[in-house]
Amino acid sequence: MSVADLGGFADRRVAVLLPCYNEEAAIAQTIAGFREALPTATIYVYDNNSRDRTVEVARAAGAVVRSERIQGKGAVVRRMFADIDADIYVMADGDATYDAASAPALVARMVEEQLDMVVGQRVSEAELAYRRGHRFGNAMLTGMLAKLFGRSFTDILSGYRVFSRRFVKSFPVLSVGFEIETEISVHALELKMPCAEITTPYYARPEGSASKLSTYSDGWRILRTIMKLYRIERPMWFFGAVAALFAALAILLAVPIILTYLDTHQVPRFPTAILSTGLMLLAALNIFTGLILDTVVRGRQEVRRLAYLALPAPGNPR
Repeated sequence: MSVADLGGFADRRVAVLLPCYNEEAAIAQTIAGFREALPTATIYVYDNNSRDRTVEVARAAGAVVRSERIQGKGAVVRRMFADIDADIYVMADGDATYDAASAPALVARMVEEQLDMVVGQRVSEAELAYRRGHRFGNAMLTGMLAKLFGRSFTDILSGYRVFSRRFVKSFPVLSVGFEIETEISVHALELKMPCAEITTPYYARPEGSASKLSTYSDGWRILRTIMKLYRIERPMWFFGAVAALFAALAILLAVPIILTYLDTHQVPRFPTAILSTGLMLLAALNIFTGLILDTVVRGRQEVRRLAYLALPAPGNPR
């Protein structure tokens, strides 16, 4: 299926977004694949300070080449979403690991069901394509999002996605690095956007192409993202847990003092009593902090929802 077969979307603008960093060995193959799959689309390559011939190869392959000097995939996505005006956005990586032939199916699903995002759920075609550490981190973060929002995606770290215009133009990109996929997923879940997943092949990199990911540093980034999600999206849970810890310590220290007072009517351990009181005050402060931030989060969600609703739904005229 091609974009030309998509009924009312035949005259809509489709943009393929490819963030790149040192992808000389793979970018031409990636562009050719999307050119064949989506012949009416405009293919944009955003170079992120590559030190090889990525720019020259991409330009020779027929892509529109632009640059983003702030290092990091999140910074590139922020620039792409701000600069490019289209009706349908197809985002992938420039390393030829995502199946370009699946793009028409992703676009068709979004058009037919009027969705705001369709995620390409990766199925590895080679063991080296998807490292074990990344599988574990993906599963852990997926479970966390399901607990936070009541639903999640099977593959929230996939970089292969199709977006509607109102998703892109209402998404305040704050991430800098590879955690951008997590932020995208959270944005969709937080605003309860209609989304879907489609299984797509995931290939190993072509020979001569090297991965920019690191299992350990990316694992640490995932853990930081989890803590940030708890703190920002569910402040009452986060600060409530901290308050419960302080309160439990305070009670643990106070019980012997109370028992001694009931027996002797004296408080011989003033330092411990003061510490217990201080811990209980900290618990109360955390509870109030959680309550205040929960109200702030509610207001922020309402503002983001209104910005999202200000743009037309997929399929509606602008």
